[in-house]
Amino acid sequence: MRRLFAFVSLLGILALVGCATSTKQVDYTAFKASKPRSILVLPPVNESPEVKATYGMLSQVTFPLAESGYYVLPVALVDETFRQNGLTTPNDIQAVPPQKLHEIFGADAALYITVSQYGTKYQVVQSVTVVEASAKLIDLKMGDVLWTGSAHASSAEGNNNNGGGVIGILVSAALNQIINSVADKSFDIAGVAANRLLFAKKPDGMLYGPRSPKYQSD
Repeated sequence: MRRLFAFVSLLGILALVGCATSTKQVDYTAFKASKPRSILVLPPVNESPEVKATYGMLSQVTFPLAESGYYVLPVALVDETFRQNGLTTPNDIQAVPPQKLHEIFGADAALYITVSQYGTKYQVVQSVTVVEASAKLIDLKMGDVLWTGSAHASSAEGNNNNGGGVIGILVSAALNQIINSVADKSFDIAGVAANRLLFAKKPDGMLYGPRSPKYQSD
């Protein structure tokens, strides 16, 4: 009887843990009502110490959005339009009222991105390139938030550096940091993070756009 009671108690605890760690349900009501067809991607705000973060991430976002079924306004043209109007920093650009952005560009929605981590770091026994970003999609006509999300990618994923002893590990880490910095490994990792963040197929990601054969299937 005691074993049965302990077993039932364990099941109850596991059920509570499962509930606590379950994926949060995303409310897509506003997204479905808005039905955005075109997206204006604003230059990402950079909160990392790496100066390349804004344009490194910006150059990677068109692909996952287009593959998800949206028309994305050309980022180079958008960037030049802002410059011609005296807006040169991401913070100033993201502060422009949504209705004004709609008036200028005619897009249905705008994507606001913030990069919190970007670059290669030396961490005692390993050198890791990390990119982390969050984003929100805003309806440019009404100013409503349609979707929010975040993603993280690292060059250390799947690595297992056990060989060569401590000296070998330290040398390898130092070499990796030099190689990653020179070759701008952050650019590739930013692509992974952008795909994780913006592809519609992720469980809590954006919905498929009208150019996708899966439109309105989710």
